Amino acid sequence: MTLDANHQLLERELAVDDPWRLDNSSFEQERYALMLQMSRCSGDAGFALEVGCAAGAFTEMLAPLCERLTVVDVMPQAIERARLRTRKWSHINWVTCDIQRFSTTEQFDLIVVAEVLYYLKDVGEMHAAIRNLVSMLAPRGTLIFGSARDQLCQRWGHAAGAETVIALFVESLSEIERRHCRTGSANEDCLIVRFRKPGGSSEQPNFGH
Repeated sequence: MTLDANHQLLERELAVDDPWRLDNSSFEQERYALMLQMSRCSGDAGFALEVGCAAGAFTEMLAPLCERLTVVDVMPQAIERARLRTRKWSHINWVTCDIQRFSTTEQFDLIVVAEVLYYLKDVGEMHAAIRNLVSMLAPRGTLIFGSARDQLCQRWGHAAGAETVIALFVESLSEIERRHCRTGSANEDCLIVRFRKPGGSSEQPNFGH
């Protein structure tokens, strides 16, 4: 699937109420609960980055954990919906930008990137985005990654999914924890992984299923 086709797909999905059933699906609620639990493992995050905010469902959960939260999404419609949903917080910085082009000198204690990278055109673009994310993660910082699995993403027309991206992340980060979230539905099967950037962490890997 090309980048233009992915952009058009996102526009169509964001045009409806509760895109991707993020508020009403038990699978999505379980996925969010696991991501939030992993995000809390190192205590409250000083500076956090969320890549891809959809309609702001997880942004609303993440904001109270952070001293400052930067949210990046390529779709202005997503930014607007998430901004409205989280308007009671004043410490969120909103950026409409492709994650491959997003740049800041700030180092983040926590980065969350879920159900986003498979929208990129190919594995080369995914790798470039991962290098960019790793460069913005502070030493001993935590990165939470979530994605539908390779086979499912490829069935949807994307280049790759969780297993491929995880293999790229471990070139630079240590995998600390992995959880498998799935239901009986063929379209609800994802991996969620907590990574740590080297820098003196005493935490040992813990692979869950």
